[in-house]
Amino acid sequence: MLELRPGCECCDRDLPPDTDQAMICSFECTFCRDCALVRLDGLCPNCGGDLVRRPSRPTRFLVRSPASTQRVFKPLGCA
Repeated sequence: MLELRPGCECCDRDLPPDTDQAMICSFECTFCRDCALVRLDGLCPNCGGDLVRRPSRPTRFLVRSPASTQRVFKPLGCA
């Protein structure tokens, strides 16, 4: 199950579990669409993998399988 991390690793923008603005790599590194496409050219700065749209989790499943609350913020890795 995906963690659905709550924020962008580059700019710390909030990314709620139902947003269509979150992008992830295969390791679930999480970025907002703006950072992923403009700053990172669609590649994860941590592993070099492709950044793709993160699927959303339907609200009815968030009670049983909540999104992560642990933020990862690495602005220096996104320069």
